[in-house]
Amino acid sequence: MIKVCLADNYPVVHFGVKSYFKDHTNISIVANVGNFSMVKDVLNTKDIDVLIIDLDLEGLSSLFELKAIIKNYPKTKIIIFSGQPEQIYAPNAIKAGISGYVHKTAKLETLGVAITKVHLGQIILNEAVKKNLALIAKQNKSERLYRKLSNREIEVLRYLSGGKKNNEISAILGLNEKTISTYKLRLLTKLNVTNLVDLVNKAKTLEIV
Repeated sequence: MIKVCLADNYPVVHFGVKSYFKDHTNISIVANVGNFSMVKDVLNTKDIDVLIIDLDLEGLSSLFELKAIIKNYPKTKIIIFSGQPEQIYAPNAIKAGISGYVHKTAKLETLGVAITKVHLGQIILNEAVKKNLALIAKQNKSERLYRKLSNREIEVLRYLSGGKKNNEISAILGLNEKTISTYKLRLLTKLNVTNLVDLVNKAKTLEIV
């Protein structure tokens, strides 16, 4: 039996997922948490094979926190189950060591297949993202910079788009404020804009946020 922990903000998601897998022959939802701070408590007290987690989970500020989970709990595979655009976030998530990315518009049957496959050591991405990754690999360096932002840059861009100021973002991510300014400048350059308003609008147009 594959033991699963679901980490999500919304009770309706917990109810739906738990109900769907209630009588499953191979998958058991053994823990439900609504905050990232509770994830480690579960991992320390239960043998979790697969952690299903939303990028927007309360308390989760960065993909780097998930990298720490992967390092400290190597037997636990992670699937991101999120409404954030897969073509933007999945490549960086896989790069960080995440085993799979399932968009919340997918059927729960798809999530079930993903759980089984990542438990067997496979990496789960949809075909569109796989093709995107293949195209990125063939592009020259300047094209990659435009199309593929780093984990940190995407995180900073998300917070900027949400109206956060540099000092607020630095506090959330635990980085120096000057470092946030540097990321902001890189974003302006990579997305070929000159101010914050245009940066946010460009990010929305490209479905990065």
